[in-house]
Amino acid sequence: MTRMNNAVPKGTSDEHYTPKSLFELLNVHFDLDVASPHERPNSNSDMWLCQCCRDGLTHEWYGNVWMNPPYSGPTPWVQRFVEHGQGIALLPVTRGKWWDLIWDAADAIVPLPYNYKFERPDGLPSKPIVFRTALYAIGQNNAEALKKLETKVR
Repeated sequence: MTRMNNAVPKGTSDEHYTPKSLFELLNVHFDLDVASPHERPNSNSDMWLCQCCRDGLTHEWYGNVWMNPPYSGPTPWVQRFVEHGQGIALLPVTRGKWWDLIWDAADAIVPLPYNYKFERPDGLPSKPIVFRTALYAIGQNNAEALKKLETKVR
């Protein structure tokens, strides 16, 4: 996701965009991308909130949401996601305090491969990020989508 700052040295940025191919594999309709890195997200959501024009933490969330928040400060995003109660989030596997909250709330959790590659701001594939990530689903339809996806991403 986000925090546009191209002056940040490579490898130290929150700029890890979800590849379009993951959304194609998920085959889930999202009403809202709450933490889009730019004005036209890969998620193909009906609507998106991005730091350039609409802050995802202050605007209303509705419907089935996609969330790939800034990993440097995920706590308020995870709290809001759990309160909303419907969507799929892409988050690191961590020992952070927020992780117990998402673990307890999720209807399904599917880890992504250890070497999963995200996109860089310039659209090129990036090196794998240095920590494991997983998809966390809240809602029965989203949980079923993750269960179908699990065999495709391993």
